[in-house]
Amino acid sequence: MKAFILAETEDATRELAAGARTMADEVTLISVGVEPVLNVADKIVHVSVPEGAIAEDAYRTVNALFDAEAPEVILVEPTRRMKALAGRLAAHIGTSTITDALSIDDKIATCLYFGGVGERTYRAKGKTAIYTVGTGVFDGSQASGTDVVEEAAFEAPTRSIQKVSTETLPPADVDLFKCDVVVGVGRGFAEESELDLARTLSHKLGAGLACSRPLTEGVDWMPKGSYIGVSGLMLSPKMYLACGISGQMQHMVGVSRAQTIVAINKDKNAPIFKQCDYGLVGDIKTVLPALSAAL
Repeated sequence: MKAFILAETEDATRELAAGARTMADEVTLISVGVEPVLNVADKIVHVSVPEGAIAEDAYRTVNALFDAEAPEVILVEPTRRMKALAGRLAAHIGTSTITDALSIDDKIATCLYFGGVGERTYRAKGKTAIYTVGTGVFDGSQASGTDVVEEAAFEAPTRSIQKVSTETLPPADVDLFKCDVVVGVGRGFAEESELDLARTLSHKLGAGLACSRPLTEGVDWMPKGSYIGVSGLMLSPKMYLACGISGQMQHMVGVSRAQTIVAINKDKNAPIFKQCDYGLVGDIKTVLPALSAAL
């Protein structure tokens, strides 16, 4: 059986390639617009994206590669670019993409549904199954492969998107996917300067700092790549410390796999207190400095 990998970051590429190795006899990595990661697959196909074009428009090339190889399993890193390619490929094949797989066993995927309030199992009806897979699903597996790299020509679609400008976002201070402890901040912080309380606590804990969506898209206090939730990061740390976060479903699904959840909120009726392992009712301006001092 053959498997394709669609990924653009190194860590995800290695993990998905390792997972594919447990499911297929032959693994091919498709690298679109990025330098390929070596020694993770039996074959690597590199697709260079021309100046002024975008990676999402490489779908005709990806579809042609599928037609030539006919893989039965396709594992996709859930970034915006890769999900766009996966959706186009699914339409080309005449199937659906199974999204946010938490586990895959004998082509049966367990996934969250309705914003994370429950889990369902899915199996592709056709011969080929396409899954988007987040971090940690194949944790512990090892990738292996060769340095064989082939080039595939970028085939522009009839109606392509023209890239007119780009903006480089500042790099994140830490890779939240690799953090054993994550501190989350929410709308309980009334002013941007108050985030220093959480930063101090994060430093004491050796933790990464994340947030709920309003702090990135509402007030722009935190990097856009740091918000947790159904449309953001899906993390599985050993401990998640939620500070000033109410605990709405859309946020909590992003940390549903955390081993321990600790919540601090001044509202004793906040929904998060029904979803945490340990809860403390108190004002973050009082509690966070006290925790930092104790640590």
